[in-house]
Amino acid sequence: MSKDSSLLPPPPGFEAVELGGTFASLNGPLFARWSGERLQLGFRVGLGHVNPGQNCHGGMLCTFADILISTAAQYQTDIPRQFLPTISLQADFLAGAPLGSWVQGQAEILRVTRNLVFSQGLIQADGQVVMRASGVFRRGPLLPEAAGDQALRLPGMPARP
Repeated sequence: MSKDSSLLPPPPGFEAVELGGTFASLNGPLFARWSGERLQLGFRVGLGHVNPGQNCHGGMLCTFADILISTAAQYQTDIPRQFLPTISLQADFLAGAPLGSWVQGQAEILRVTRNLVFSQGLIQADGQVVMRASGVFRRGPLLPEAAGDQALRLPGMPARP
């Protein structure tokens, strides 16, 4: 594949979003949609995402997993919008995500305590599970509304207070 496949359009229903600050924006673009009661995030594996084997670099998949499972907590639970720094992130790589593939995932929030959020997610490339991830996040300070938050007013998504 000679062209950068990250420029190909996402699947139907996905909209471009800004999540995870400047670092994440340098590794995107990221896309989101609301499905049932879950936030789904995705990206197309482009030239800037691959390792020498032409598969998505494990570091990119870990970055994506970290953003996915922490962001899902913001929108799939009733916690206020707050900074959720990562305490731990575990990842199991199950298969490669080749250049040009569509990578998407969704998360399940396992438990929310006064100070912590526990969540997990599955990430697929073109429908095949490529990674299982779980994480623990500390509930930090409240965050002000930001431009990126506006992008997460997705069709079908419940309104946040």
